Amino acid sequence: MDISRFNALDPNDAAALLRPCVDIDRWVEAVLGTRPFASVDELLACAQAAAAPFTEAEIDAALAHHPRIGERAAGSSAEAALSRSEQSGLNLDEQLTAALVSGNRAYEERFSRVFLIRASGRSSAEILAELRRRLDNDPEVELAEVGEQLRVIALLRLAAAFDRAPAR
Repeated sequence: MDISRFNALDPNDAAALLRPCVDIDRWVEAVLGTRPFASVDELLACAQAAAAPFTEAEIDAALAHHPRIGERAAGSSAEAALSRSEQSGLNLDEQLTAALVSGNRAYEERFSRVFLIRASGRSSAEILAELRRRLDNDPEVELAEVGEQLRVIALLRLAAAFDRAPAR
């Protein structure tokens, strides 16, 4: 996708490109409402600003259908395909799988939502260590961390749709 084509898309088609990045209405509407963009960098800056911060209700809605880390997303949606791709680098042996299942369960019991982390470029051991570390977070600190992870994932997905790497 190039920026001029994105700018010219029908609003429904443009929204369909954005929703797999993060399915939060306010974010999608903010990005769409700012078109046209002069560059992909301008689009990414707008998307970042619109995601800062996500509310707790937005986070919970976005995570309602998000797979657990270590599980492969089912279905044929664009979001499921992105999730499978992002977790494709995880090398899960039986021990790591059991540890992630246990960690996911503990996290969900503590925070009442699935554990979310940018999986791309991280090893299974790194993700497990981060899951364990974040179990000690205060709920407010963890909410901010989840919101930041959701923002990072959304920007990575959006940048990938334009064959770009986002600035951090």
